[in-house]
Amino acid sequence: MRRFSTFGAIFLLSICFVMLSALTHGAWLNNKNQFPSFAELAEKVKHSVVNISTTKVIKGHPLEPFWGPDSPFKDFFGDEFFKRFFGDVPTRKFKTHSLGSGFVISKDGYILTNNHVVEKADEIKIKLDNGKEYEAHIVGRDPKTDLALIKVKPDADFPDPAVLGDSDKIRVGDWVIAVGNPFGLGHTVTAGIISAKGRIIGAGPYDDFLQTDAAINPGNSGGPLFNINGEVVGINTAIVARGQGIGFAIPINMAKELLPQLKKGEIIRGWLGVLIQDVTPELAKSFGLKEAKGALVADIVADGPADKAGLKRGDIIVGFNGKEVSDSHALSRIVAATRPGTTVKIKILRDGKERTVKVKIGKMPEEGVATGEVTEKAKKWGMSVQNLTPEIAKEFGWSEDEKGVLITNVEPGTPAWEAKLRKGDLIKEVNRHKVQNVRDFKRVLRKAKETESLLLLVKRGKHTFYVVVPALKEKD
Repeated sequence: MRRFSTFGAIFLLSICFVMLSALTHGAWLNNKNQFPSFAELAEKVKHSVVNISTTKVIKGHPLEPFWGPDSPFKDFFGDEFFKRFFGDVPTRKFKTHSLGSGFVISKDGYILTNNHVVEKADEIKIKLDNGKEYEAHIVGRDPKTDLALIKVKPDADFPDPAVLGDSDKIRVGDWVIAVGNPFGLGHTVTAGIISAKGRIIGAGPYDDFLQTDAAINPGNSGGPLFNINGEVVGINTAIVARGQGIGFAIPINMAKELLPQLKKGEIIRGWLGVLIQDVTPELAKSFGLKEAKGALVADIVADGPADKAGLKRGDIIVGFNGKEVSDSHALSRIVAATRPGTTVKIKILRDGKERTVKVKIGKMPEEGVATGEVTEKAKKWGMSVQNLTPEIAKEFGWSEDEKGVLITNVEPGTPAWEAKLRKGDLIKEVNRHKVQNVRDFKRVLRKAKETESLLLLVKRGKHTFYVVVPALKEKD
């Protein structure tokens, strides 16, 4: 009888402990032992989430949908065909609109979103959950990570900022909610879990996405992914169109690392000066490695940081400043996040032996961001440019000794389009000033007036010629 009483007492104490635990964790269970409502969490975070609407003005031909640069009809008919039958139809301006999301990160008006939400916008408006609207402008963009920072002029009604969490601490299986503007429906809340971490989806060179099954749709881009504490752990960015419950978010820690540079309007990344590849099981066997990990150095850029430090082709990088390097993608992310001028210790395997090499990280030759007043002015003329790196020079058939900035895109209907500039053209001079890189291009363009045309010296193939790009604004 005593044994039974003792056992019964222990049993009753166990039940009491379980009930106490349930009460303590009341955020998870209600009286019916069901999962709770996310209403309190949604109410807590919704004010910091904004809807973003953008407008882009395109100057083009009314028949451009049929004979524009991407139209199959252009190859069959071309400009002359339409001119013969329709005459010289004047160009006109078209407005295109798109929607996205973002979230407030400071009381002074800074808002984080995706680059692809705002990159081509002429006008940006944000709308709060109370319906109030503000005009915004771009402060900084980074196409390589698809991040953008915009700013509004705040007033007394401007909401408190969202709390930025730690995406490194989020675990697979943790609950999250996504808040955004899907299909223009306004503030919408969806819930799910973290399905995976470190996903590479081919969106850019520094992919490191969180995967979630919280419903994400067009218009959610740039919106926050919150954990159960109401902290932002990700920025909703992409979906798998053919799938269900497969969405991707940029880890908030990546955004926090880039925020200081985004506020300055320029992203500066570290550069090692190597061409790398993953170590496959076959390569691991060939190099006498026990496991396939690390980044194999396939080539060295002459006079680059790695070359000066003594790294060689065939070295396998397995560590970077105390961090383990699992593959080439991980190394790219770590190096890019390292401030140029920093001396780091790189652990390598060479001929089966482990060595440590000190390398002074350089600045990435190709600038990774198109932001600020000068670049936005270049976009107004309708062209995008970048430095002529050895890799880019090889891709476009230029000598590595060439100097200038390469045109990477020309927007239809813009002054650059009217001047018949092409992707792959090399700009050697702007308004009779030599330009050898994007920095020179920005400096000269800063002085250019929008009411005056640009005089460019352009090299195309073996020929060099001058091109006049029409003014952006007519003189009064």
